[in-house]
This record gives sequence, C-alpha cells and structure tokens, in this order.
Amino acid sequence: MADITEQYVNSVRQYLRVSHEYFDGEISDLIGAARADLIMGGISPEKVNDESDPLIKRAVVVYVKAEFGLDNADAEKYKESYNMLKRHLMLSNEYISEGATG
Repeated sequence: MADITEQYVNSVRQYLRVSHEYFDGEISDLIGAARADLIMGGISPEKVNDESDPLIKRAVVVYVKAEFGLDNADAEKYKESYNMLKRHLMLSNEYISEGATG
C-alpha cells in the first residue's frame, strides 16, 4: 500500500472539521482502511493510491467520516454513502483491476 502524504491527511482532516493534528494517527489509519477496503472490492491499487483522483478521495473521505470518533450520529448515513460510491467504482472499467470480479 502506498504511503499517505501529510497533505492528504490534512485535506481529509478539513472534511472532518478538525483544526488540529491530535487525531492524525486515527485519520491515517482510517485512510489506510478505506484504501484496503476499496482494493479488496476489486478497485485498482493504482487508482486507490492516486491522491488526486476525486472519486477515490470522496470515497475515502466518506469512509473516514463514517468511522471517525466514538459518538457519530451520522455514521450509518456515511456508511451507506460509502458503500454506494464503492459499488459505482466497482462497476467502472476505469477503476477495476484486471481480472477482478465484482
């Protein structure tokens, strides 16, 4: 799995509306988990690790928003959104790995 850049963590942190670096370890772990889940779903690792891809970034952000923190009233909404976006990516020839089946 490719390294997660500090810039990417900072960007995801902004979506969480967190202004400090205290939770960067948790955020990085969640980004890694999102990437691993997308790859297990058949999404190309090259696409998953492309930090400039807007659809991948959106999927990662929504995954992180679903899993971040302990008392997350919107977790189910974000999980559903992530799963829907993941399904769309899995159906796109541009995003699936060679030989992957969805």
